[in-house]
Amino acid sequence: MNIFIKILIVLAVIVAIPFIMALFIKKEYHVVREITINKDRQTVFDYIRFLKNQEYYSKWVMMDPHMKKTLTGTDGTVGFRYAWDGNKQAGKGEQEIIKINEGEGIDVEVRFIKPFEGIAYTPITTYFVTAGQTRVKWEMKGNSKYPLNFTNLFVDKMLGTDLEKSLIILKGILEKS
Repeated sequence: MNIFIKILIVLAVIVAIPFIMALFIKKEYHVVREITINKDRQTVFDYIRFLKNQEYYSKWVMMDPHMKKTLTGTDGTVGFRYAWDGNKQAGKGEQEIIKINEGEGIDVEVRFIKPFEGIAYTPITTYFVTAGQTRVKWEMKGNSKYPLNFTNLFVDKMLGTDLEKSLIILKGILEKS
């Protein structure tokens, strides 16, 4: 067999492997990170309920300081939408507060448009630890269509690292105030 044909066969197998693996990988993903903040629960909740505050602690929002932002509605209330259109890293999409558990947390739906379409749910929940300590849990969950579900093998590390960094920044902001 010609060496060129052998190379083509090897390349075809290499390309096919992720597609075959994706057939057996779950389409759902769920990433969770938590941190304890040395502030009372109400203070923490009063800060995270406003999506505009993510400009100061969310690694994703800070990816493009020049991104175009469109805010619709009243921040901190159900129905508020924060849309963005940024560089290649930040992409394009919007997030909307879909539920508020007063004093406890918010449920946010994120709708990605670019670089890929998708919907994720990113609840941020606060838990009482002591009078001066609050545990914050930030989640991201959604579904990846085939063959993009192949990336679910790496999603916990990729998204989890960003959530951890964002929570560390949030902790720093709240503990300084």
